[in-house]
Amino acid sequence: MENNGDLDLNCHATGDVRLDTAIYQWITWDKGMYKYLARSFPDFSSRGIVVGYDTRAQEASGCNSERLARLTAAVMLCKDIPVFLFSTYVPTPFVPYAVKRLGAAAGVMVTASHNPKEDNGYKVYWHNGAQISSPNDKEILKCIEESSEPWSESWNESLADNSPLRSDPLREISKKYMEDLSSVCFHRELNTKSPLKFVHSSFHGVGHDYVQQAFRAFGFPPPIPVPEQKDPDPNFSTVSCPNPEEGESVLELSLRLAERENATIVMATDPDADRLAVAEQSDRCGWKVFTGNELAALLGWWMLFNWKETHSDPADRERMYMLATTVSSKILKAFARIEGFHFEETLPGFKWIGKKIHELAKTGNEVIFAFEESIGFLCGSMVPDKDGVSAAVVVAEMASYLYNKNLTLHQQLENIFEIYGYHISTTSYVICHDPPTVKRIFTRLRNFEGENTYPRSSGGHSIVDVRDVTTGYDSSQPDKLCVLPMTKSSQMITFTLQNGIVATLRTSGTEPKIKFYTEFCAPPGKSDISSLEEELKKVTDTLVEEFLEPDKNNLIRRSI
Repeated sequence: MENNGDLDLNCHATGDVRLDTAIYQWITWDKGMYKYLARSFPDFSSRGIVVGYDTRAQEASGCNSERLARLTAAVMLCKDIPVFLFSTYVPTPFVPYAVKRLGAAAGVMVTASHNPKEDNGYKVYWHNGAQISSPNDKEILKCIEESSEPWSESWNESLADNSPLRSDPLREISKKYMEDLSSVCFHRELNTKSPLKFVHSSFHGVGHDYVQQAFRAFGFPPPIPVPEQKDPDPNFSTVSCPNPEEGESVLELSLRLAERENATIVMATDPDADRLAVAEQSDRCGWKVFTGNELAALLGWWMLFNWKETHSDPADRERMYMLATTVSSKILKAFARIEGFHFEETLPGFKWIGKKIHELAKTGNEVIFAFEESIGFLCGSMVPDKDGVSAAVVVAEMASYLYNKNLTLHQQLENIFEIYGYHISTTSYVICHDPPTVKRIFTRLRNFEGENTYPRSSGGHSIVDVRDVTTGYDSSQPDKLCVLPMTKSSQMITFTLQNGIVATLRTSGTEPKIKFYTEFCAPPGKSDISSLEEELKKVTDTLVEEFLEPDKNNLIRRSI
């Protein structure tokens, strides 16, 4: 929970004892949540809480998202707290949207997103619709630790059916969400005439019905679904990994269907539909699967392009922002430098973006686009969290507009890079199931050539600046203190090399991974892309070998 706003419960018990233990823990969490919310909101008994869930299920144990959501509802209902419990599975962004729309005190989404099928998790949203962040996350944890024995009524799942304090927000929220999509629909008449065909995979999750509705709301025919992946399947039977971020290897069914149907664009939402992958058919290179950073460059350009159409006063740019997490591409920073609006970066995780949006809104500012490189995008201001449903239909409209101008998405990406400078990035990871090894790796980096010394070079290039968010150190600042909040519970160190490459090593908040991110930012104008890519690969490979020592530390290299 400290890292990303999630309370993760691996609910994959096969015996009654382990299952009872997992459910007991779950209800204890809910009790702690209740205690903190009751303390924080004097009007909690009138505002209530939103509860949603995805389609995760462990059939052998009976531990599934719906049951866990009903238990969460029961804990609140037995204390006379109103509960807006969705009657069926919904995309994760529907919960924060409902929290804001209904004025609830908080929201809970039961989901493990794109994590392995054995998992389930608990995502918490605050009254502003943003994922919880410090200090609320720490205080909730304290309340959970103080909560020992669950209330006897907490086990009464029938309260979710019988209590007059339970209501189902599904119809209202679905209707209002689709209506509010008009805020990011700029060319509906053009959409109705678009010749493009789209394929969509919901990756065995919740996205199918809602993406279909969103396309209709924009004036498009619904996209062609991938039949084998259209309906919920908690076993994720057609993919080795339920994560569309992994690219072409897990998009195979979508790409083959698109070829048969002569479709130009493939979209895939992850199992809880808060993230989006996109691929485009190209005569030059078959399928171009866009990285999260590349897709953000396109979406950022598109949101800016349409915003400028209705904001001709230069003063408006003083109140306009775009946001990105610090491990994501700096392309939006390049936009802001040239176009005159504001860009800010946050710690990794959309909870920090949501918190920043709330802070900026209080001072009359507007965030029109935000993203994280792991294919998480927020277009407009409907939901202060990443949203794969709205992003999918915004991409469809952008593609249709560009194709009407005889441009592909890939061609427009090249145009963007020529104007704002090429931003070539690499994102990958190694797997480590041993926390002491992870700690040893990062301790070594902090004491590389003696106590409290960091590496001074990598791959023959000098390291000019080091930022260590875990310890709060930043060599580029006059006071050597990091501008971003210090996060002692997770590991993250950023190195800036003399040749301009920026590299970050960090631990994942939800998976046993050490992630690494590198980016080469070139100035505007023509650049020799092949040489930039070659240099970036060389530096990345060297940095991984020198700093992570995969063979020595028995790290598992990415195989997909």
